[in-house]
Amino acid sequence: MKVAKPFRFKQFTVEQDKCALKVNTDAVLLGALARFDKPLSILEVGTGSGVISLMLAQRSPKAMITGVEIEEGAFEQSKGNFHISPWSDRLEVFHQPFQKFSPIGKFDLIVSNPPYFENHLQSPKQNRNIALHTKSLSFQELLEGVKANLSPEGRFFVILPERQMEELSRLATSLGLNTFSSIKVYDKPGSQTLRVVKGFAFDDIGKINEDTITIKNANNEYSQEYASLLKDFLLIF
Repeated sequence: MKVAKPFRFKQFTVEQDKCALKVNTDAVLLGALARFDKPLSILEVGTGSGVISLMLAQRSPKAMITGVEIEEGAFEQSKGNFHISPWSDRLEVFHQPFQKFSPIGKFDLIVSNPPYFENHLQSPKQNRNIALHTKSLSFQELLEGVKANLSPEGRFFVILPERQMEELSRLATSLGLNTFSSIKVYDKPGSQTLRVVKGFAFDDIGKINEDTITIKNANNEYSQEYASLLKDFLLIF
């Protein structure tokens, strides 16, 4: 059986052999694009290996960061990755369903790269099913938890494929969470939308800040905008 190698960033390392989902483009995009001015408290829903929380710890030097992870292997992995990081005193993770998570205070920033498969064929590996399928955490449950745990002026960022993002956005609006930022991600110029990163808030910002990012250029090389976004994190830039 092939063991997943650690993924090394410029300032930290992510062990990922116990996780169903390895470090991927979705995670690093969300870690780089989830922006809020000097947050003091951050929550990641579905921590996995912990890569997004670690990126946010690097970017937000005064923030206390909390993760919630239901799958045992991923919980142990993120806990270990937090412990060996330069920011171990500001990172913690809880092993429990998000539906039962009840912290003392609210969070300035909440992020999630959630499961989004609904009726797809499931894997014989239960940890992959938890990571990929909404059975363990529906969009409704995710948003209800965000609403309960987000501070009045806080921000919630999420990454999803376009169709699933449309569904989540409708639910968010019904719960009083308004879109203030929407970034469409493309693999190459002229390709279909690969992912959408959206930011939500309780207050009605008015005009939505819309943007795009293309990962690679026509020559199949990483684009300058993608490299600029991740130059503080990835060793390849």
